[in-house]
Amino acid sequence: MLKKVAMVVFFVMISVGLSMAEDAVGKDYGKQPWVVDIEDLTVKNENFRTAKWTGRNLQMTVMSLKPGEEIGLEKHDEGDQFIRVEKGNARVAMGASKDKMTFDKKVSDDWAIFIPGGFWHNIINEGDKPLKVYVIYAPPEHPAGTLHKTFKESEAAHGH
Repeated sequence: MLKKVAMVVFFVMISVGLSMAEDAVGKDYGKQPWVVDIEDLTVKNENFRTAKWTGRNLQMTVMSLKPGEEIGLEKHDEGDQFIRVEKGNARVAMGASKDKMTFDKKVSDDWAIFIPGGFWHNIINEGDKPLKVYVIYAPPEHPAGTLHKTFKESEAAHGH
């Protein structure tokens, strides 16, 4: 009898733990008030991209790029973008056109990157550990609740 009770308690604890883990990873808290330890959220994220708060005019995602991985050359015509590096070393390239990337800077922990709408840009992890960043888009760039575990999954979702 004691073994059965112990097994039930064990399975309940595992179920609750998995439920809490899913909530922490996949939930988008947008369109409602929310506060978060953004450094902790960003550093613990293991997915390439996870949308954590999507509102009408703003979106916050957390990203983790493997060594050598990049966000991918892109531009957002409709809005500006803010990226903060929580951990890691990266190269930031930007330009008015794909062929004229005239802005090239190195960044690391605690640096902020401001990307004007209409600028081509790419962030490349040049370190030997994952690059951990959070990104604020205004207006939102991805559907609420977006979760891309890998760069390849992200590219497929964007039709690349």
